[in-house]
Amino acid sequence: MALNLDKNLKLYYSISEVAKMFDLNESTLRYWEKEFPYLKPKTKGPSLVRQYGEKDIEQIKLIHNLVKVRGFKLAAAKKIINSNRKGADKTADVLERLNNIRNELKAMKRQLDALQ
Repeated sequence: MALNLDKNLKLYYSISEVAKMFDLNESTLRYWEKEFPYLKPKTKGPSLVRQYGEKDIEQIKLIHNLVKVRGFKLAAAKKIINSNRKGADKTADVLERLNNIRNELKAMKRQLDALQ
């Protein structure tokens, strides 16, 4: 049996963990669940504890990008997602990659500045 060295070993995340990932309030996530019908985390037990899977987190990432990063209203974000789902996904992916590159460049600049 092979050892799974994947760092993403967790299959589900609680609402508080997801809220911390995106720097949001839990109430914002619950509201988004009402506004975006395809955002449906699993619920568990009689207390209906939300369990967000990887697919849910991708949906939140897309909504977060449109609403919090790019400043769209919820109605506009819904319209963008419904009319051009693949384009919205690609835009979010490109933006994430660019942010990662910017962070790497900043780290390199700090290292270079430290050498001088």
